[in-house]
Amino acid sequence: MSDRFAVLQLDDLPTRRCSCGTTRRGFIAESDGQASVHLLQVRDAVTHHHRVATEYYIVLAGEGEIELDGVRHPARPMSAFLIKPGCRHRAIGDLTVLLVSLPAADDTDEYFDD
Repeated sequence: MSDRFAVLQLDDLPTRRCSCGTTRRGFIAESDGQASVHLLQVRDAVTHHHRVATEYYIVLAGEGEIELDGVRHPARPMSAFLIKPGCRHRAIGDLTVLLVSLPAADDTDEYFDD
């Protein structure tokens, strides 16, 4: 590793459960928490929002929908979604998503409706 760049193989990272399914998160430490990149497999997603993070979803494979503030939008390969803080969202369907989070993913910045 260099102090000027980092390289990783997303599909080699460990899988962990998240509110949208399972994810493999990278570059959190390498970016000093400024950003993270995730390989997300959608499964049983729960509506949630973030108070700080902005997320970019880029659909790599599959068909489904992204629900943003209660409105469902079709999602297919190369669909992209910008999700700003406060937007309640979830992914629906059989989707593989490249997710970029600014700042980096932080489980304490995840809020669910009661």
